[in-house]
Amino acid sequence: MEQKKKTTIPEFFKMKQEGKKFTMVTAYDYALATQVDKTDIEMILVGDSAAMVMLGYQSTVPIDMDTLVTLATAVVKGAPNTFIVGDMPFLSYEISKEKAIENAGRFMKEAEVDCIKLEGGVRVADTVTAIVKAGIPVMGHIGLTPQSSSQLGGFRVQGKNLIAAEKLLEDALALEEAGAFCIVLEAIPNPVAQAITERLKIPTIGIGAGPDCDAQVLVIHDLLGLFERFVPKFVKQYAQIGKDIVSALSQFDTEVKTGKFPDEEHSYHIKKEVEQEIIDHLKKIK
Repeated sequence: MEQKKKTTIPEFFKMKQEGKKFTMVTAYDYALATQVDKTDIEMILVGDSAAMVMLGYQSTVPIDMDTLVTLATAVVKGAPNTFIVGDMPFLSYEISKEKAIENAGRFMKEAEVDCIKLEGGVRVADTVTAIVKAGIPVMGHIGLTPQSSSQLGGFRVQGKNLIAAEKLLEDALALEEAGAFCIVLEAIPNPVAQAITERLKIPTIGIGAGPDCDAQVLVIHDLLGLFERFVPKFVKQYAQIGKDIVSALSQFDTEVKTGKFPDEEHSYHIKKEVEQEIIDHLKKIK
């Protein structure tokens, strides 16, 4: 199999223009990143959802820059041929434009990601402009924005009425004008996401936003059946690896306790004459 080549930002624009879909998964560690890198998936998002999926928090809010930079560094090492997105955590870009540029720069310098992502539309447009002017590519994110889910009334579908749908389009256009090279649309009704996608010159990446976005993203633990605390409506599980893991662990436990593992095949050996010499010598030691 020919090794894939990392897709560039101009190539993502070209794919939109030509009507070619692309794919992103959210992943957080070296091991899974290496597996993604073996596929034709073009993007990996090192998401702040690691707070929930990897660290067990109830929301994305608690995770910080240090943790996400560490995770992103591992993913970049594991997937050198995949476009990597670093997710800006809560309060890493809201305080000031200068702080936003500094934190975005950390992702680029320390983790060597290909771009950063942040949440919000009109309210963060000036910040997006500042980061882009600093030479850092930005991916936007509107609709259900988990960092501000409390303001949105929880994890709910956005854009379900005329006013809300118009606000989403305003947010999308503001991000495009600010210089974002693509936008994640999360938990948005299909017709609204389709209208936004058709209006924008930059690609859209849907998660619970219907089939008409330019790309789709799922959390890798969701699509593999590894995260069971809750399964959003938009998630399709392509495997049930969680069940396989439980089965394997249970079999390991049983074999250890019944003496079946480790066996001769999974043990190290030495020559018989040396073995006896060592045993006899060790027995004499007091």
